[in-house]
Amino acid sequence: MNNQERTFIMVKPDGVQRRLVGKIIQRFEDRGFKLVALKFVAPDQGLLTQHYADLKERPFFPSLLKYVSSGPVAAMVWEGKDAVKTGRVMLGETNPLASKPGTIRGDFAIDVGRNVIHGSDSVDSANREISLWFQPQELVNWNTNDHGWVYE
Repeated sequence: MNNQERTFIMVKPDGVQRRLVGKIIQRFEDRGFKLVALKFVAPDQGLLTQHYADLKERPFFPSLLKYVSSGPVAAMVWEGKDAVKTGRVMLGETNPLASKPGTIRGDFAIDVGRNVIHGSDSVDSANREISLWFQPQELVNWNTNDHGWVYE
């Protein structure tokens, strides 16, 4: 299948606390994506500083780190056709008030500072984020493990 790629998705502490992890996983599964990795983790400041390095100079950076380190997150890798672009559409706008109903943020979030979920914004950032959060052996390779898939 063309355009197979992987994306990094993280349910942030507010999404975890509100018990939205299963609903979010369900949306990606319903869309036909393959779950490649899943980890429930309390990220430290070092990991988050690397993850959000592109935002380091922004005035909200310290509060972002405090928020995302305030509780456990569900870190995931999803694979499928145009996974990065489609994942971003599924998430909705960064500002939930601008997100359409039917998107994750449009349905579940109400504040830009607590917007439930993170998703990679490009294939390059997805590859970088996946390598920060997961070791290669933690990723399932559906192609080499002889697992058939309905869309292939």
